Amino acid sequence: MLDRYITGFCVVMVLAVAGRPVSGVLAELAGPVDPARMSAGAALVALALAGFLAAARAAGPVVLSPADASWLLLSPLNRRHLLGRAGRTLLMVAVAAGAVLGLGALAVLGAPDQLVWRLLGALALGVSASVAAMALAVLAQASQSWQVWLTAALVALLVLAAVAVSGQARTVLAIAASAPLQAVTAAASAAAVVAALLVRQASAALDRIPARDILTTSTRAGHAANAAVGLDPGALTWIAEDNHWRARKLASRQWPPLPAPLAPAWQDWRRLARRPGRLATLFAMAALPAVLAQAGGAPALLGAALLAGGLAVAAASASGARRDRDNPALARLIGVGHRPVLAARAVLPALLSGAWTAVALGALTLTGGAVRDAAAAGGAGFGAWGWLFGLLAAPALAAGALRMARRGPIDHSLPVIDTPGGAIPTGPLIWAATGVDLALIGCLPAAAAWALQPAEPGAFLAAQAVLGVAALGGYVWRARTSE
Repeated sequence: MLDRYITGFCVVMVLAVAGRPVSGVLAELAGPVDPARMSAGAALVALALAGFLAAARAAGPVVLSPADASWLLLSPLNRRHLLGRAGRTLLMVAVAAGAVLGLGALAVLGAPDQLVWRLLGALALGVSASVAAMALAVLAQASQSWQVWLTAALVALLVLAAVAVSGQARTVLAIAASAPLQAVTAAASAAAVVAALLVRQASAALDRIPARDILTTSTRAGHAANAAVGLDPGALTWIAEDNHWRARKLASRQWPPLPAPLAPAWQDWRRLARRPGRLATLFAMAALPAVLAQAGGAPALLGAALLAGGLAVAAASASGARRDRDNPALARLIGVGHRPVLAARAVLPALLSGAWTAVALGALTLTGGAVRDAAAAGGAGFGAWGWLFGLLAAPALAAGALRMARRGPIDHSLPVIDTPGGAIPTGPLIWAATGVDLALIGCLPAAAAWALQPAEPGAFLAAQAVLGVAALGGYVWRARTSE
């Protein structure tokens, strides 16, 4: 009873605190939306739903606590009753995600009249979609045949996002935005019926989920929870890496004859070649800044997306540097200094981040996002030279990714800063900023050119080339065996 009281009290407090900002945002949604931004917004909503479905499948989604998975799962207890609490938790998560998805859909389509009823319809559609997606993930965990339907749903959402961003669905979106309330009610009712049927099927399939799958997902979730409680987010990357490679048989091949510093870095190239799907996904995300620009994203948001994407691509190929930091004794057995090895390990992150950022800026230019911003700022040069800024920022992004990979656990002994909004622990804050700070400093000329939109960006290009190389060279020179 006390747990329910605490949960209800927390919900009421959250609603009281967030009520005024949310009401202000909802008031801004009243009125029609620019049709030019509607297609990109619909693509973002479809991608968000696809990401939710993919995350649910990757998480299990049905998991148990380590104690229940070890002692109760294999007992004669009714498995459907045992997994009922996990199912209710998944339902709550799906409802919360669906509410956010519905608000996003309303922001995309707008509310030309009767804001309250259109808001309720959008929330009903969003919750129904997320609940149906979660139920589909549970069914896929219970039966291999449902895996085909889940994969088909993911592919359909991705195709829908591609069609929307191309502008082919603009007429359909315009009709949906101005649809009468009767049509919105019918669509929401049909979506709720489909979601209820899938939830019923998923509830009946709980006792058919193989115990082996539940044990595997529960163990993975337990490791992730321990890493989150212990505030060591770096352990989550090792969990993902180990889960990927544990059940795979790899062919052994002779390494090419490389110079001593490059030989240890060859493992990063081999690991990347063995995961082509991951690389294709990362480069497919290079279109995200262009989609955000079409949806009306602010220039600051576009710049943050470019920086985050470049760092993510570079960090995806820096696992070798992370292993060198975690096991410096093994790195010393190679017989090569840690600085030359670190410089060799920076080649692949620099190439990947430079290519990704150049492609993202090129797509942004082709869609007119950078050119439109340049015209508003009184300049026209950055749109044509944006891809070159991406290439020149590659060393700084590689330096930031290596610094992120080599950072240690969170230092909880650091002081806590008291602010009017509450206490902020500096340990997690410094840990999160490590690596990002170096990349941001190394990309200052590109950021200045992005903000100022100069007509002649030659000086900014030269400054970016010098500062990017200086950031990477300075980091490699000052790097210690472990940080």
